[in-house]
Amino acid sequence: MKKILIVMIICLFLVGCNKVVKDEVVVFETSEGIIKVKLDRENAPITVENFVGYVNEGFYDGLVFHRVMSGFMIQGGGFTPDGNQKETRDEIKLESQNGLSNDRGTIAMARTNVPDSASSQFFINLVDNGFLNYGPGNDGYAVFGKTIEGLDVVDAIGAVETTTKKGMGDWPVEEVVITKAYME
Repeated sequence: MKKILIVMIICLFLVGCNKVVKDEVVVFETSEGIIKVKLDRENAPITVENFVGYVNEGFYDGLVFHRVMSGFMIQGGGFTPDGNQKETRDEIKLESQNGLSNDRGTIAMARTNVPDSASSQFFINLVDNGFLNYGPGNDGYAVFGKTIEGLDVVDAIGAVETTTKKGMGDWPVEEVVITKAYME
């Protein structure tokens, strides 16, 4: 009886230890190619939950990268090709104190000057942008993942010619559309 109990306890322990945590990867199919980003729920749980919600409801499908700044970042997730802003859910709490840095290829939430103002818009860093990290006197921008495939696509988007549209500078002359965003 004792041996059976010990075997059962060992089996339960082994089953619990074999729990596999699947990476959360978002795929952006864009007019320039495919970008895959691995999300970091452990360090940015609120941000990832918010972002995945938008992805799963198809919010990003058909939107554009509306702000492209060569040598800095590409931003999307808020505007339609005609320059109209899409309505979003409520803003979220800023998670910039999570230990993640705005390094080349990372994805972070865009926001206004108000720290807790991020909703749907995001940006992907084209270079290391340490000045966007949290620090004394700097609320920073919340990084919540990293590009794992398609950095060449990110760079191609970052090199497009830009203009002004509806008063917004850095708008691509030829639309860069997110045709579809989904979880892998």
